[in-house]
Amino acid sequence: MENNLIPIQNLIYEIRGHKVMLDSDLALLYEVPTKRLNEAVKRNISRFPQHYRFQLTKNEWNILRSQIATFENDKRKYMPYAFTEQGVAMLSSVLNSEKAIQINMYIIDTFVALRRVAIEHKDLSQRIDELENYIMTYTKENNQEIERINQALNYLIDITKPAKIGFKTE
Repeated sequence: MENNLIPIQNLIYEIRGHKVMLDSDLALLYEVPTKRLNEAVKRNISRFPQHYRFQLTKNEWNILRSQIATFENDKRKYMPYAFTEQGVAMLSSVLNSEKAIQINMYIIDTFVALRRVAIEHKDLSQRIDELENYIMTYTKENNQEIERINQALNYLIDITKPAKIGFKTE
């Protein structure tokens, strides 16, 4: 099943501090029109509180479109909806098909794997911070060498920090 699917991690974005998937990407995976997916959700809206699904603002959508080339020509009448991991899980109860169940399991597994990677990066970032503090307090004698180490550590910290809106997790 995994071989014929779009890599799910490429469809997960960070928006408002949440890892989310857009309604259009989910519709593509479920092989239904985006309009039909959103209609099914609206018929069962009590299952989708704000922390499961929210609508992007025009500004959020413009930022995301500017960062993701495939969205450049995506002209919508309405702003897209973003589904959190919980919202994606709830979709399986709304879209009652074997495909929806299989896709949901695959998506949830991907969210779990991304959380695991984020935890590992957080630990690495904390360790780098501790090392940097140790180096800075240990000695000021070799300023040039310390500065090079400090620059390298700052670079590592920057590449391990989670990106903001529009970041594609790989």
